[in-house]
Amino acid sequence: MISIAMGGLLTIASCFSLQAQSNIVDEVVWMVGDEPILHSDVEYQKMRMLSEGMRVQDDLDCLISEQLAVQMLFLNQAKIDSITVDESSVTRFVESDIQGMIGQIGSKEKLEEYFGKNLAQIREDRKRMVRNNEIVRSMQQKIASNLTVSPSEIRSYFNSLPADSIPFVPTQVEVQKIARMPNVSLSEIDRIKERLRAFSADISSGKSTFSSLARLYSQDNRTATQGGEYGFVPKTSLETEFARVVFELNDPNRVSQVIKTEEGYHIVQLIEKRGDLINFRHILLRPEVANEALEREVMKLDSIGSLITKSEISFEKAVDEYSQDEKTINNNGLLINENYQSTLAGSSLFSMEDLPQDISRQIANLRVGEISRPFIMINDKGNKEVVLVKLKNRDEAHRANLQMDFQAIKAMALESKRNKVLDEWVKTQQKKTFVEVNEKYRNCTFKYPGWIHENK
Repeated sequence: MISIAMGGLLTIASCFSLQAQSNIVDEVVWMVGDEPILHSDVEYQKMRMLSEGMRVQDDLDCLISEQLAVQMLFLNQAKIDSITVDESSVTRFVESDIQGMIGQIGSKEKLEEYFGKNLAQIREDRKRMVRNNEIVRSMQQKIASNLTVSPSEIRSYFNSLPADSIPFVPTQVEVQKIARMPNVSLSEIDRIKERLRAFSADISSGKSTFSSLARLYSQDNRTATQGGEYGFVPKTSLETEFARVVFELNDPNRVSQVIKTEEGYHIVQLIEKRGDLINFRHILLRPEVANEALEREVMKLDSIGSLITKSEISFEKAVDEYSQDEKTINNNGLLINENYQSTLAGSSLFSMEDLPQDISRQIANLRVGEISRPFIMINDKGNKEVVLVKLKNRDEAHRANLQMDFQAIKAMALESKRNKVLDEWVKTQQKKTFVEVNEKYRNCTFKYPGWIHENK
């Protein structure tokens, strides 16, 4: 997975909203060593910052161009140190990113019009930027690889923080879950399959196009608006049987057989293969779950909940005997935070905002150790399940302190030390590197003075 360069550099996010602006006329605006910074690079980052709601008082062009110039210092050193990246990861990230841009702006043609380049040129520009970000991340890791902080440094760091700078730790919870998947009738499954076969027949006969049917009927909200186009992905990112069928496709005019996955049932049309990556269109239909099937599972979990409340069975034992949630059944039903934009990702801790909304509502008023009533929710595969949850633990919101939040403060102290080391490295390299700056940027107020060398 591509990681984005840290240490105050701009990130390349996964989606943005394009503003109504004039088209970009590209030119080199900085040279840092052998690395150019293009006007389109600055504009691309500016759009992303604005779309994410970042309010920046300073001149955005100055801010962004300097951050890109700092990036170039790391890139120059990375060349010397022969640091490289996984090109397949770069390609996967860029293809996903471009699909997101097209989705936001409305069409490939509008994206090309905005940047004044064809899609192939935009793709290569994005690859260069993503590749550079990953190289910078690796270079920064190398520079700061041996840093540690002692307990006394952690205490000194925390004690040096102004009172209003001590972070506020939001309420954090641990939640356990029992989930039941209601049965879907065979007649409903047959109905879905027949509908997909009918779509396939209409496409093959020329009566309809795959894209138009995907826009009208596919239940994959991410791809439906793009005519079902999935974007380039590797085989390993797809379910095994789905990947097998898709990668065996060779004719872009053919439609696959009906494929079953955890999400539902699909038909697929090949767009392009590129090395170990593939791009395709798909239509996803999910069988409807009958109300009677849902009610049966609600009643079952209601009975299980009564047994737990009466201490006739433990929650953990009930998970083992009754839960059908493969992600949590081997972990006593304990949820793991998979929101990788959260600082708690990978742990069993959640802020209330990290939890699925249905679960968050259920536990909001529970006390530690209490269980909810059974409820119906949509899982991460888009399917209905009946769920019972238990609030295992709750740490109320508070100002960070060394007793409760030592590991978090340690990470902050280490990050502070790391940033100081990287700042000093930048200042040293800045003096030793050839820099040429466009007249437009020569009057900027920079974080690192000294870009305009006296001999310029």
